[in-house]
Amino acid sequence: MRLNLRQNLAIALARWQVRRQPRPDPAELGTPRVGRILAVSCTAIGDALMSTPALRSLRLGYPQARIELLVHPAYAPLFRTNPDINGIRLYDNRWQGFWRTVRELRRQRYDLVAILHGNEPQATPLAALSGARWRFKLPNAFAHRDLLSNAEPVRTWDDFTHGIDQRLAVATLAGGAPTERAMTLIVDAETQEALDAALAGDFGIAPGTPLLAFQPGASTASRRWRPERYAELGRRLLAHDPALKIVVTGSPAELPLVDAVAQGIGDPARVIVTAGRLPLAQLPALLRRCRALVTPDTGIMHMAIAVGTPTVSLFAAAHWERSGPTVALHRHIVIQKWRTCDPCLGKRCPYAAPLCMDNIGVDEVYDACLRHLEAPAS
Repeated sequence: MRLNLRQNLAIALARWQVRRQPRPDPAELGTPRVGRILAVSCTAIGDALMSTPALRSLRLGYPQARIELLVHPAYAPLFRTNPDINGIRLYDNRWQGFWRTVRELRRQRYDLVAILHGNEPQATPLAALSGARWRFKLPNAFAHRDLLSNAEPVRTWDDFTHGIDQRLAVATLAGGAPTERAMTLIVDAETQEALDAALAGDFGIAPGTPLLAFQPGASTASRRWRPERYAELGRRLLAHDPALKIVVTGSPAELPLVDAVAQGIGDPARVIVTAGRLPLAQLPALLRRCRALVTPDTGIMHMAIAVGTPTVSLFAAAHWERSGPTVALHRHIVIQKWRTCDPCLGKRCPYAAPLCMDNIGVDEVYDACLRHLEAPAS
């Protein structure tokens, strides 16, 4: 990757910062001598949620430390109830706010920075310029890994089965304690009550109404299932259960896609569009009200898993073992198909309707939904 002048300057200043620091004592890791920790996970929703087991690992390893999370401003509301952190710092992962964030972090005098998930070339120079004497990140297969406390050995994404495992490996290097892979997302009573009031008052959904959610959008086209297939699935599910209502979720930017699904189902009294109409902080509470979520590989899938909502997740270009459910697998049905293009272009997929996702048929998704709907409520 070719770096521009601004990026090279940040790396050069970070190297100067690191070289003038005395070498820290490895014996202090995992002890009270590390009193202020910054965990970095400032990319997408799913990426940040997959960092929560590592936050728990750091908390177990440093029960008395002040642990703060650097997260994207849009997703900060999801982490305000996280029991493993003491505070939140904001960074939108853009160069425009890089130096302002450096100044703010330097004032906090962190002892250690654990980069659980962050884009390069910003994340590691940011950690070094914060002044922290310990800086950990994996994978570390990039040219400026000399800024890290774990510059060697070099590890790549292929060294980790799942994104959660990668983040837990970072926490372990930083002195974190062993913990399970379950994600943490706490829905407090106030948020749940606000969501229930909104469903009743704004959407006409009475308490106890059986709900099933569709999340048709994803961060890249290569992960999306056709809206007309969601529409066919919705029509069949509503015909199967006269009491059922379908909630179609999404961001405000996904509203055209969400509307296409809702209009294709064609039953406005029983299909509710929440995209752009509920704050992000209430979305976990909404998912908790649903019997299941049908979703591609996206942040809303991780949100549902984290709050215990059963899922039907649709995978093709990506593989579920790297980013799908990892715990309570009996509650999650994964439909995994094969890549049809070689090589797969991933995020640069040229197809508006990816060929590999077309290998997922409506029948198998419908059958998976019925398994969830007909299972005893828990």
